[in-house]
Amino acid sequence: MGLLKGALTFSRYRLIGDLPDQFSERIDQQIRKFAFQNLKKSAEEKILGWTSLENVLDTDFQYSSYAWGDYLIFSLRIDRWMVPASLLKIRILEAEKQYLTETGQKKIDRYRREDIRERVRLDLLNHTQPVPTFYEICWSVSEQSVLFTSLSDKVVDDFQDLFKRSFDRTPCPFVPWDQQFMDPGTAVKMTTPEMDLKLPGREFLTWLWFKSEERNGMITLPDGSETEVIFVQRLVLESGDGEYAESVVCQGFHADLKEGREALRRGKKIKEARIKLSRDAASWEFTFKADRFQFQSLKLPLIMDSDEEQDDRSGRVLERLYLLETVIRTMDQLFSLFLSLRLSDQWPKECIRLDKWLRQAIDKP
Repeated sequence: MGLLKGALTFSRYRLIGDLPDQFSERIDQQIRKFAFQNLKKSAEEKILGWTSLENVLDTDFQYSSYAWGDYLIFSLRIDRWMVPASLLKIRILEAEKQYLTETGQKKIDRYRREDIRERVRLDLLNHTQPVPTFYEICWSVSEQSVLFTSLSDKVVDDFQDLFKRSFDRTPCPFVPWDQQFMDPGTAVKMTTPEMDLKLPGREFLTWLWFKSEERNGMITLPDGSETEVIFVQRLVLESGDGEYAESVVCQGFHADLKEGREALRRGKKIKEARIKLSRDAASWEFTFKADRFQFQSLKLPLIMDSDEEQDDRSGRVLERLYLLETVIRTMDQLFSLFLSLRLSDQWPKECIRLDKWLRQAIDKP
């Protein structure tokens, strides 16, 4: 329950298009229509639907509202019937042996073998208890943005499909270098051959490591405010694609490891890092995944404990959402700062400073 308490892992999405007429009534109707149905037996290996965030058994949304100010917050429940492959194999062999004994045949043709396999699979599913999993959704109505608390491709596919069928809106994965979300001038610059921004997220994270040590972690944002960025504990660097990819994993306090900088000099880029970010006496710590601009195991600043009354409860949730939006907005601002520099004629000078930083760090005894 990361949106209510604890650490958060999430991916981000944008909804394209205008809100439908009578939005509130439409959402209320559709979220109930596609709520989770507790089917005891099913030929499918999974069933899914929406549930309340606070009470996973509340699929009528009668006891816990999904509306929290500007946000719609609820959960996706997926029940999977999972049969171990080794058990399925044994039961199929037993069924095939029984079939040969009963029929007196020497072998089984392909169609009969497939029929036996399917019957065995369905029988095992009918005698297996499903394993439920829950994933949280936070939908900002005014921003038309969605946070979904999973990074798994399979789970994301289920989420996107059900969301589209439920609300007639397709959640599009969001990264800040997506040209459809940029101003036209920046989008045009992104397409020029000399930019060669194949992996913007990795370039950004590599540059951010350098900037985090240029002024002892302090970085001035485009709006004039400052944030402190410290790389801690772990870095993952990679070069190449697919089976030719080469990775280096560095671990240590402040990631102050020569092998990481040496890997940068050999052309690798940072694809994942553990970061501590601070603003206005508040601190966040999270693992940042550069390729999809995702947050993993995000620890929010502590909130003072309050009574569990309705007003306090709502205020606590909205405060957590404010802190969540603050760290997201700050990372977006840092990327904006990087991109404006990357697309400017000042970038060659920045590269010289970055290379000097690398050499100084590596040459230290």
